[in-house]
Amino acid sequence: MPTQLEPAVPRTGAGREKLLAAALDLFAERGVSGTSLQMIADALGVTKAAVYYHYKTKDDIVLAVVSPGMEELAVIAGDAERKRSRAAQVETVLVGIVDLIVRNRSLYAVLQGDLTVAHILSEHMAFPELGTRLMALLAGPDPDPGTIVAASMLLSGLREAGFGPRVASISDEELRGHMLDCARRLLRHRRPPAATA
Repeated sequence: MPTQLEPAVPRTGAGREKLLAAALDLFAERGVSGTSLQMIADALGVTKAAVYYHYKTKDDIVLAVVSPGMEELAVIAGDAERKRSRAAQVETVLVGIVDLIVRNRSLYAVLQGDLTVAHILSEHMAFPELGTRLMALLAGPDPDPGTIVAASMLLSGLREAGFGPRVASISDEELRGHMLDCARRLLRHRRPPAATA
């Protein structure tokens, strides 16, 4: 049975929502390690004590920022796991992840390549397990090395393709179409490599 992703801290209240929005903007601009609690407080026009009232550490803020996206990924994985055919499982994962990324470009700017975020998430059991579930859904049972490489490239590439100056001017609808097209082509059945003598 999949592990449930529990929010690290409550995510209700206008003050918390404003704080998380300001933190996300700063994380996307400066990275998590380049953002201090004082910077978040300054962006909100409040004291650092006001930030501490809602969250005791920056790690708590990071978890609160990324948890909704991770929770949605867990729902996508659960929906895919209930599909009977492998093709339906893969399509559910692809459409779900692409839609999530396109709707949350700033969040994925934070997740992509930020070693601080990767370290924080790695310490929470549900997050690594979620990555394992998604990889298993994309690669299938007993995958050959080529399929493992393709699924790994896909998961990394989708995050990269969803944000940044190269894609900033592309509309959400067009970006979604291109991402799905590329993802489907990458996972299309390939011939095994020829045996060498």
